[in-house]
Amino acid sequence: SQSLRFLPSHEGVPATGCFAEEMREMREQPIDPQAEQEIINSIQEVYYSNDSFDMVQHELEKLPPELNLQELEEYRDKLKRQQAAELERVTSLQTNLQLAAVICTNARRQLSISKEDFTEASLGLLANQRRRHLLTGLLKSLRTIKTLSGSYLRFLFLVCVSVLTFKHYSCISELNSKLQDTLEQIEEQLDVALSKTCKHFDVSHYTRVQLAYTLLEKTQTAMDQLHMHFTQAIHNTVFQVVLGYVELCAGNADTKFQKMQYKDLCTHITQDSYVPCLSDLCKALWEVMLSYHRTMQWHEEQDKEEAPPTTGMHEAAVDHSYVKKKLEHGLTRIWQEVQLKVKAYLLGTDMSNFKYDDFIVVLDVISRLMQVGEEFCGSKSELLQESIKRQSVNYFKNYHRTRLEELRMFLENETWELCPVKSNFNIAQLHEFKFMGQSRSPSVSPSRQVLSSQDQVLSSQDQEVLSLFQHFSQEGNPFERHIDNKDEETEDVLASNGYESDELEKCVYQDYDSDSDVPDELKQDYVDEQTGDVPLKSASRETLRSRKKSDYSLNKGSNAPILTNTTLNVIRLVGKYIQMMNILKPIAFDVIHCVSQLFDYYLYAVYTFFGRNDMYESSGPGLISSRLRTTLNRIQESLIQMSLGEGSASVHGGPGEDRKEKVPSPHLSQLVVLTASETLYGLAQRVVATESLVFLAEQFEFLQSHLDTMMPAAKKPFLQQFYSQTVSTASELRKPIYWVVAAKALDYEQMLLLMAGVKWDIREIMSQHNVYVDVLLKEFEEFNKRLGDVSRHVRVPLPVSNVLWEHCIRLANRTLVEGYGNVKKCSNEGRALMQLDFQQFLMKLEKLTDMRPIPDKDFVETYIKAYYLTENDMEQFIKNHREYSMKQLANLVNVCLGSHINKKARQKLLAAIDDIDRPKR
Repeated sequence: SQSLRFLPSHEGVPATGCFAEEMREMREQPIDPQAEQEIINSIQEVYYSNDSFDMVQHELEKLPPELNLQELEEYRDKLKRQQAAELERVTSLQTNLQLAAVICTNARRQLSISKEDFTEASLGLLANQRRRHLLTGLLKSLRTIKTLSGSYLRFLFLVCVSVLTFKHYSCISELNSKLQDTLEQIEEQLDVALSKTCKHFDVSHYTRVQLAYTLLEKTQTAMDQLHMHFTQAIHNTVFQVVLGYVELCAGNADTKFQKMQYKDLCTHITQDSYVPCLSDLCKALWEVMLSYHRTMQWHEEQDKEEAPPTTGMHEAAVDHSYVKKKLEHGLTRIWQEVQLKVKAYLLGTDMSNFKYDDFIVVLDVISRLMQVGEEFCGSKSELLQESIKRQSVNYFKNYHRTRLEELRMFLENETWELCPVKSNFNIAQLHEFKFMGQSRSPSVSPSRQVLSSQDQVLSSQDQEVLSLFQHFSQEGNPFERHIDNKDEETEDVLASNGYESDELEKCVYQDYDSDSDVPDELKQDYVDEQTGDVPLKSASRETLRSRKKSDYSLNKGSNAPILTNTTLNVIRLVGKYIQMMNILKPIAFDVIHCVSQLFDYYLYAVYTFFGRNDMYESSGPGLISSRLRTTLNRIQESLIQMSLGEGSASVHGGPGEDRKEKVPSPHLSQLVVLTASETLYGLAQRVVATESLVFLAEQFEFLQSHLDTMMPAAKKPFLQQFYSQTVSTASELRKPIYWVVAAKALDYEQMLLLMAGVKWDIREIMSQHNVYVDVLLKEFEEFNKRLGDVSRHVRVPLPVSNVLWEHCIRLANRTLVEGYGNVKKCSNEGRALMQLDFQQFLMKLEKLTDMRPIPDKDFVETYIKAYYLTENDMEQFIKNHREYSMKQLANLVNVCLGSHINKKARQKLLAAIDDIDRPKR
């Protein structure tokens, strides 16, 4: 543009039309390039000086004082030529610039397209193609070397020998250095490839790696490296699994966890993430162990299939032997490393407050892991057993303590109402005892029975034959199924509205002598379909028929077991305890000891609530056996925390640990009323409480064989003693509990008053019995009626009704003897009247009860007949019949014999009575 500044049009001087035409004509005329260049060169430099240069002013100043038109026109033509030449140059330059701009734009567009189409991968392909071209040349060289030497490794060997021989040649030394670097790189890459087999074993991959090591003649080195890699794989695996859960629960990007030791990292696992983390931990370790197992299988198959070649047979045999021993020794090392890692995880968290279901999962996972260890290397997993035992004892003590406190709460809030269950109810139907149906052999871990879904296609025999490593060799994981293995079946043990069916409701009121109302399940032994066992002793048809005659069972669900909600809770709890023991045998004794405490506390509560009554207990003839009394004393001393004033032990206190394990004595709920005569002093509640205890004892009897197989040999006497001295005494509580009812059910004091008003020194034989007999029989009729009323709400089993009738009859007979013993004067006719009264009582009583013989019948008859004894016979009678009180014996001597023996003889007999130590019956 500067080159055009001399034009008049650029300086504001408009170019006329003629001027423009002239300029166009001049440009259109052909100009010699050389001439044109000379014209351009003739332009003065001042025209190119700067932008502010005023060309018009400059030309005007150059004009001479005297103007010549011809010279001016020539000079003007010269300027026009210069302008035309310069304008031609500018136009050409402008055209070139435009072309250049177009070229740049196209180039940029093509470059952009290249950038989009040719990615890094495409360029990588080009690079690989280039590398391939180079490697092709290298391959030709290597093939040439191979042809010359016979084998690459042989060549290396020869080269190494040559290096030693010709090391003074610099080229040989350099060749040796390069070959050594190449070998090191090859070994490094092989080592990386070998390490990859530790987590995911691939046959083809491992085969190639082993072939490479064989070619390098470093098979033994490969085995040493392999074990190091497995150990490292275990460490890296467990660390990454635990680290992932810790960081996830921490919820921040803090990197401090990555720098922690594994043992410290385990202490940061939260309770909610503990179980899933343990499961993932075992899954990951299983993969490592499975890889090792498959590695061993590969070598075993190679030993079978590939016989060593003739040449080098000795070296090959040495390699095979070394590999075999190394792998076998590595089994124990690998499993020890697994145990150490899991032990650190187990002991890193206090599990004492875990939920029961979570802890059971932990036990089952560890049990399964120990099973893996046993199949992996025959290990008994002492480290795992010790760790889980420590946690289990800690957990179980805390769990059991809480359960005992809950049991006390249940018992203190229990109103002893009947829990309506079906007549064929059995504990095997409860969820807590399902595991017993899965395996009848406690030696088989539950994890063996619960495998993946495809296992169920196999027969049970096949499942026993297949090991975990065989079953999950190709796919699956023995630790995958458990967490989701929730039993969603619903229990069907409760009777509907107290009845099992409408038919049963109708049958209840059918003919008393018919057994048509007995469900079919009770007419035959109840056999659990899963276990094949007969859990309870079933009654025969004859027993059931006789029971229908004697049982007060005209009530809803007449044949159903008698139990309460608390009983059901205790049974469920026992199931949980046994399930825990079944999974973890090392704490079997601790669990069984706690199971016995559950039964002890229930028995003690039932006795305390319904059987302990000092007024009647002391008067009962042998109600509590020495065995039962010993059991109750043992429970009180070992389990019951006595409050101040209840026992001497509480005054002195005792070891803190002992007090911690004890439970306060339970108290009967205020809602339970035991003083109303119209309810026979809470007989319904007493029946439910006592018979639920008997039912609980029956379930314990059913479980005895299973518990015995779980109990360590050294502790078996404890279990046997528990059953012989505690469980078997449950039914013995019926006597003291129902004695309290029998002692209040009849008005025995009224009988004594009526008998005291009878005149016994009569002189003629009477044909009519005394009124007190009718009154006593009426009392029995009323008792029978009330017993029937109670049975409409709660079934009164035959053993219970027998105990009640026995107690009442015994008390009535003792009242009769006591009344006869209070007689001041009695004649022979009076003694005959006593016999008449008693025979009348027996005859009417036998119509009210099926009991045969009548209890204590001989007790009354023997006493009446003693009135006829001589002096010598009476002395022997006193020695032989210590069941009578001193007062009753003295009455025989004073009243009956006093009329026909002298005073000295009477004194002798009374002295014999005083000398006899008479423990009350």
